[in-house]
Formats: sequence, structure tokens, C-alpha cells
Amino acid sequence: MYTIVFFVFLLVCIALIGLVLIQHGKGAEVGAAFGSGASQTMFGSRGSASFLTRSTAVLATLFFVLSLFLAYLSTQDIQRDSVLQTDDSAGQAPANVSDVPVDVPATKEGGAGE
Repeated sequence: MYTIVFFVFLLVCIALIGLVLIQHGKGAEVGAAFGSGASQTMFGSRGSASFLTRSTAVLATLFFVLSLFLAYLSTQDIQRDSVLQTDDSAGQAPANVSDVPVDVPATKEGGAGE
């Protein structure tokens, strides 16, 4: 679930960046008034401003909703099944102290200072 939402989040991020880079700034409209820009485009005389603005608003809303949902998912305890995971008793402490295996290092006979 987390992976799918994260993948959709990445697609929304890339689309949002692309839409912002495609849009013209406010200073670009001044050039169209003097005849250097095409005032009639395929989106009408107003240009693509309303279409791009609406698309950016939708993608920005989706971005924030997905960000909050990913933050919620990351705080939840997700049970992941592992291939290496065996039974539940493997991680528990032994019931009796005598059941604990002890590795005693080998020492020299006769003491430490000889």
C-alpha cells in the first residue's frame, strides 16, 4: 500500500513541476500586447492560463493530500512478513536461566601474570 501511494506521489510531484515550468510569468503577457507573442492559442484568446492554473491547483491539492496520507502511513505499525522469520518463540527470552547457552573463553592454566 505504501509503495503504491509513494509511486503515485512521485508522479504527482513530477507533473506538478512540469506544469509550473510550462506556465508563463506575468511579464510574458506584456510582449503579447506589442505583437511579438501569439495572443490566439489553441486554448482561446485568454491562452492556457485558466487550464494550467486549474490543473496546477488540482495537482497541488493532490500533492498535499498524498503528503498527509504518506505521513500517516509511515507512523503506523506495518506488519511485514519476512522470508527469514520463523516462529514467534525465536525472539523470546528463555524461560529458565539454565536454558541460556554460555560460551566460556578458553584461558591459560596458571594465572595472568606468568
